[in-house]
Amino acid sequence: MAADAIAVRRHDPDAGIWELHDDRWAHSRLICAAGLRAVAAEAPAADSGRAGHREALADRIVADTAADSLHPSGRWQRAPTDPGVDAALLLPAVRGALPAGDPRTAATLRAVRADLVQDHYVYRFRHDERPLEDAEGAFLLCGFAMALAEHQQGNTVEAVRWFERNRAACGPAGLYAEEFDVAQRQLRGNLPQAFVHALLLETSVRLAGVV
Repeated sequence: MAADAIAVRRHDPDAGIWELHDDRWAHSRLICAAGLRAVAAEAPAADSGRAGHREALADRIVADTAADSLHPSGRWQRAPTDPGVDAALLLPAVRGALPAGDPRTAATLRAVRADLVQDHYVYRFRHDERPLEDAEGAFLLCGFAMALAEHQQGNTVEAVRWFERNRAACGPAGLYAEEFDVAQRQLRGNLPQAFVHALLLETSVRLAGVV
């Protein structure tokens, strides 16, 4: 089962959410902790022992990640060897890896706002010293993740602003691509991109207060 695979392989490098070179990406580890907590929360009362084991494993993963991927500023960094900011690191807190009130959650949100944002669109990470828009388009998935992160922090107005800005970046058919060219106001990358539509729907439901 997935939890057992995490226990065995949690120290292994992987290619990360963005399919990059193998490394011990902080997002990969933290999102596993979120998954373990979600499974533990849904466990029946008769399975409380196994649920406790999964919670404990999630705690160990978060602690191990903090030991080598916590930036000196207090935010999560991409990997032990990469101190950069990554918009993917918004998702572990949204998914429950650690509380919304954890200072590392708030510090990561502030860092993404400061380093990866242009005109209320969000880039995945900074590739090099070039301006963000010269390397690639903004990722619409990251814009909706930003809306969810702001909503989790109780910043409702800002969450709606992020949502509406990125919701408007669709083609004539109402479909979303992977990226949005902020300078030229054009869609870029794969079209349609399923994960963008999925997070659009989730964000709309959460902002509406349905869940």
